[in-house]
Amino acid sequence: MMQHAAVSSSISRRLPIGAEVSADGVHFRVWAPRRHAVEVIFEDRDEPLVLSAEEDGYFSGWAPQANAGTRYSFRLDGGQKCYPDPASRFQPDRVHGVSEVVDPARFRWTDDKWPGITPEGQVLYEMHVGTFTPEGTWDSAANELAELKELGITCIEMMPVADFPGRFGWGYDGVDLFAPTALYGSPDDLRLFVDRAHAVGIGVILDVVYNHIGPDGNYLKEFSDFYFSKKHKNDWGESLNFDDVGSGGVREYFISNARYWVSEYHFDGFRFDATQAIVDDSKEHVLKAITLAARQAAGRRRIYLITENEPQETRIVRPIDRGGYGMDALWNDDFHHGATVALIGRNEAYFTDYRGNPQEFIAAVKWGYLYQGQQYLWQGKRRGTPAFDLPHTAFVNYIQNHDQIANYAHGQRIHELSSLAQFRAMTALLLLAPQTPLLFQGQEFAASSSFHYFADHKPELGRLIREGRSREHAQFPSVAQPDMQACLRDPSTIETFERCKLRFSEREQGYHGRIYTMHKDLLRLRRSDPVFSRVSQRCDIDGAVLGPEAFFLRYFSHDDDDRLLLVNMGTDLILGIIPDPLLAPPLDMQWDLLWSSEDPKYGGSGTPPPETHGESWRLPGENWRIPGRCAVVLKPLPRAMAAKPTTSEPETSKSS
Repeated sequence: MMQHAAVSSSISRRLPIGAEVSADGVHFRVWAPRRHAVEVIFEDRDEPLVLSAEEDGYFSGWAPQANAGTRYSFRLDGGQKCYPDPASRFQPDRVHGVSEVVDPARFRWTDDKWPGITPEGQVLYEMHVGTFTPEGTWDSAANELAELKELGITCIEMMPVADFPGRFGWGYDGVDLFAPTALYGSPDDLRLFVDRAHAVGIGVILDVVYNHIGPDGNYLKEFSDFYFSKKHKNDWGESLNFDDVGSGGVREYFISNARYWVSEYHFDGFRFDATQAIVDDSKEHVLKAITLAARQAAGRRRIYLITENEPQETRIVRPIDRGGYGMDALWNDDFHHGATVALIGRNEAYFTDYRGNPQEFIAAVKWGYLYQGQQYLWQGKRRGTPAFDLPHTAFVNYIQNHDQIANYAHGQRIHELSSLAQFRAMTALLLLAPQTPLLFQGQEFAASSSFHYFADHKPELGRLIREGRSREHAQFPSVAQPDMQACLRDPSTIETFERCKLRFSEREQGYHGRIYTMHKDLLRLRRSDPVFSRVSQRCDIDGAVLGPEAFFLRYFSHDDDDRLLLVNMGTDLILGIIPDPLLAPPLDMQWDLLWSSEDPKYGGSGTPPPETHGESWRLPGENWRIPGRCAVVLKPLPRAMAAKPTTSEPETSKSS
């Protein structure tokens, strides 16, 4: 016997799709324009619920007996097979199983006074929940929040959690975009993680993938032929349809998804994956629509929106009233690529157009992107768009992230490919530059665990992924060689996944502990120093090249309390003449050492005063000695207060 949908005189839904709990039971609504009839099949009762057809391909109805925890699926046109809800809020048996009704109102939030986060003052921490702790759960990750706060992290950038197939994965092949994966816990476990983060003063933004849907467990085509574009392509499969016939329901699906994570999980914003693959020729780009909807869903809370965009399209972060999409920041691959070349010395494949030299770093600190429309050798076309007018906060800098570590053949972290001294120096530049810094989990203590690409798929799909990763690595001539190809790890094995888990005991061990101390000190300097903590305007910073591998940046305070950051990735640099006013101290001051990456407590070998005038060990004609493989911060000190030189100046001759 079929149960027909009950009719309610007042339907008040939070979202236009999915199963929503109310005092009248559960209201189901799904977009299925391909179908003529849709039934809800309940796991705990025999009678299906026949949904009523609406306009534009929607079906809906009430189930008075259903409630939170009810498990269900959809039967389409009376077929034999049932499918999970495309807007399922939870998949207890994963992507091929039934859906479960979730009532978000049951969770008791304690973050009423949480204001959200703004672009200013953020320090980001990229986290993959499955490898962040040995347990790989939201509950175990929440136990580390206080430590992250002590480190100086202000915002977690959580890698995708929308449910994906298999026992492990990065999450970029998600298929149930409204269902947090059961691998990491329950929906309320995720809510509790966000609530506890807010309690200690840390924001949480979610990495979302709106450029494609994973292949395994993807049942969208069973409901509609309009989800995927017939005119656009991308590198990961079928492009989503945001601008062609039938795109209205597709746009609503993704816009609702953004609203959902903000309203029902209190996420503080998003990092949008590979937005260059979100192709939309509509009058209003879907990214602009998502920005507006997400901010509206946040209400009084401020949310923070970051995007990854390979061609470096700066309109994404320009204000909506100036033709932009209104987002806040862009990942800056240019900074990463230059830093990598400087650290490991190779500029093959997509590092081809970088030299890692001092001028690149000065330009990156002053202007964000290095490529803002110049010809780009690797791609054979122009790269980037102008960014001179953007604030420093419009760029997120990093020297490691999930993609870049995994692109090394052995999944090595950058400190293993470079030297610890150079790693310390580059870390200082990352954390003291005015752009927003991002750390990848474990970077703060130079973790010994590698990070590889891993994905647990069916055998045939797993084989295709292995072959694809091999081809991707082959763009690097060094890795294309047979001996290196043999070293590539199989993404589908549990061993590859397990190798990526962090070991927090390293925070207190050997060089790991010393690197951890350095990160704490640098982040304290960034937020507490009167100059570093307030540098936000382009006129506040300038710099110059000192040598082939050395440069400096001057942070102006406008009250004679400037800072100098000296960075030398090469050997000691001795300067006799210094015809650059940026190196001159304020009136009646001299430069004094504030911080050094070669501090012994970080494992360094000590730092003599860079300005050597008056030192007994200085060479004839030597005025400055910039220590090699080192970053040094100097501050002005009145000459009367400065340390006395170790030797006196030669006396002038006296007449008899």
